[in-house]
Amino acid sequence: MLRKIIYIANDHAGFELKQKICLFFQKEHITFTDLGVNSTQSCDYPDYAHLLASKIDDTSFGILICGSGIGVCMAANRHPHIRCALCNESLSAKLARKHNDANVLALGGRLIGVELAIDIISHFIQTPFEQGRHIQRIQKIEVNLQC
Repeated sequence: MLRKIIYIANDHAGFELKQKICLFFQKEHITFTDLGVNSTQSCDYPDYAHLLASKIDDTSFGILICGSGIGVCMAANRHPHIRCALCNESLSAKLARKHNDANVLALGGRLIGVELAIDIISHFIQTPFEQGRHIQRIQKIEVNLQC
């Protein structure tokens, strides 16, 4: 794993998938912090996306889960230091890290199963940023966020 800790957060639609991912993390001795929610009671996904985004630094990754992954991805990407990628298969997760230096992964709890989610996460947390020509592109994203 490339980072020391993984933060994970979800809304009510992502609760069941998050629980299974956390069991996988425990089994694999992957350090993580669960930021909630811890039930299927309806809640607002932006609250948890913003909470997770506020925790992310160079030593951490984030995983956000809502029904489709779209809402949490949009909310997280409102933060200038966040590059959140919505991934529904492992190649996208690998390329998000390799070419885009993504630091947060968004998943759709109602769209993918636990085995696929774990495969996506594994590729995401194990793939290094390629740097090189991609650094300039990442800098252009950051500049545009300040407009």
